Amino acid sequence: MRSERLGSEVRILDYEPQYQPDFKQLNLTWIEQYFRVEAPDLLALDHPDTYILEKGGHILLAAYQSQIVGACALLWMEDETYELAKMAVAPTAQGLGIGFRLGEAAIARARTLGARRLYLESNTKLKPAIQLYHKLGFQKTVAGQPSPYERCNIQMELLLT
Repeated sequence: MRSERLGSEVRILDYEPQYQPDFKQLNLTWIEQYFRVEAPDLLALDHPDTYILEKGGHILLAAYQSQIVGACALLWMEDETYELAKMAVAPTAQGLGIGFRLGEAAIARARTLGARRLYLESNTKLKPAIQLYHKLGFQKTVAGQPSPYERCNIQMELLLT
């Protein structure tokens, strides 16, 4: 019942330039908590228009109680494949199902874009994130190319066919 009530209070928004500081801070917070920020992170977070949107990607945000508390991106990889990336939820909003709502919205958006496959990279140290990805239907794969990120030690995919 609580998650249903919260679900009605969470709004999924499309990225707009005024949300760039929120998008960046949400991602830096989780990266710095577990790992170190890498050069590709800063390129995408400082310049999402250039490194995500102009390349055919999309960014979704979660608003709760008038604040941006979650974010994720769909990065265009190749025909019919997008990468689910830059997913973060504010520490104060974790455990409210916001990550799941963002994941569902990203999957729905990928389908409307004609995607047949979603791909992601993560780290097995992030147990709640891995559980979330499994709950969304992702399975471990070895079909991806080597990651540009040192922190990634698992690749997962969701076939949308």
